[in-house]
Amino acid sequence: MTATHWVFGYGSLIWNPGFAHVSAQQGLLRGAHRSLSIVSHHHRGTIEQPGLVFGLTRGGSCRGMVFEVADGDWLDVRAYLQEREQVTAVYRDVMRPVHLADGRTTRALTFLVDERHEQFAGRLSLEQQLAMVRAGVGLSGRNVDYVLNTARHLNELGIRDRQLMALAELLLRDGAAAA
Repeated sequence: MTATHWVFGYGSLIWNPGFAHVSAQQGLLRGAHRSLSIVSHHHRGTIEQPGLVFGLTRGGSCRGMVFEVADGDWLDVRAYLQEREQVTAVYRDVMRPVHLADGRTTRALTFLVDERHEQFAGRLSLEQQLAMVRAGVGLSGRNVDYVLNTARHLNELGIRDRQLMALAELLLRDGAAAA
């Protein structure tokens, strides 16, 4: 049997992994939850007008997608993810057990937020999140698009995230998606 590696995605990696993988399925990570808690100065905002991106914050659990990567692609995938995810070193890349939809448990590369990093915003109110997401635009596009894309894909996968869905509803209601 050929060795494989696994990557856990909980935000844009769900709908835009950007790397070669041999399979993908839903997975559950325990001990951390998805939160819109990282101030983005690069992908979804600027220093002058920051946006927000997702991080995995201590406590709870998170459903996401787990991508299986062939051993021969692993070094390239790791380099790609390092460049994409660690622009400002706001994450700690660690191996964590993830429970796969097919019943197996595997260890997956997981990007946890470094809660000591200056870009960690902590727990923001829905109103604070809404204001930052509406205004944020970075190298990867509008913050609104990032949040709504993630919400839509989670919904399509049957993954419920109350906080994210509440924010997405407000963004859609105020027409931010059409801006």
